[in-house]
Amino acid sequence: MLRGFLMLAAFFGFTGVGLGAFAAHGLKSRLSAEYMAIFHTGVTYQLVHALALLGVAFLATQIPGRLISWAGASFAIGILLFSGSLYILTLTGISKLGIITPFGGLAFLVGWFCLGLAAWRLS
Repeated sequence: MLRGFLMLAAFFGFTGVGLGAFAAHGLKSRLSAEYMAIFHTGVTYQLVHALALLGVAFLATQIPGRLISWAGASFAIGILLFSGSLYILTLTGISKLGIITPFGGLAFLVGWFCLGLAAWRLS
């Protein structure tokens, strides 16, 4: 579990920084200010949850159980759905993709809830 969550954290951290730089330098002249803000929101949530995955990786070595695994999986799914839908929305202009975004937000909430519940259950 440690290796898997570390790999996900590294992947999402790497791609988050790359996408942020791509937006700042390559998309600045192509996207409206509104779409740039939306893209930036996707990058921000991706990077925050990449760090959360890093924390989950280390917690998984200290607190065995499903809740930590569910938290990590939820964070990864949240990044894909939330940030991914925002990236695709801004790059394609297909506004119907915005319906996917709340499911990613819900996955983030589930991940944080699982972490909180795991902490609550500690003796």
